[in-house]
Amino acid sequence: MSSAPDLDLDHVAKLARLALTPAEKATFSQQLGDVLHHIEQLAKVDVTGIEPTAHAFPVVNVWAEDVARPGLPVEAALRNAPAQRDHMIVVPKVVE
Repeated sequence: MSSAPDLDLDHVAKLARLALTPAEKATFSQQLGDVLHHIEQLAKVDVTGIEPTAHAFPVVNVWAEDVARPGLPVEAALRNAPAQRDHMIVVPKVVE
């Protein structure tokens, strides 16, 4: 397939911030032309009566039930804290 006549490869390369050699331009122009040709063929497919979908399979909630459980004991939560006071982690002051 030849390159698409309305494809401005220099503009696309500029948007992508790519510096292409003439050989790369020829290769990429051919490849992009092939992709556009395939897209044109897909546009010819009759999809009347087919419901639009975002996923090929139904998406279901995969999360576990939200059940309240006891949290981490204070001693375990503070075990690796570099500094602690009154059952809280002490951090350096960042706001004056």
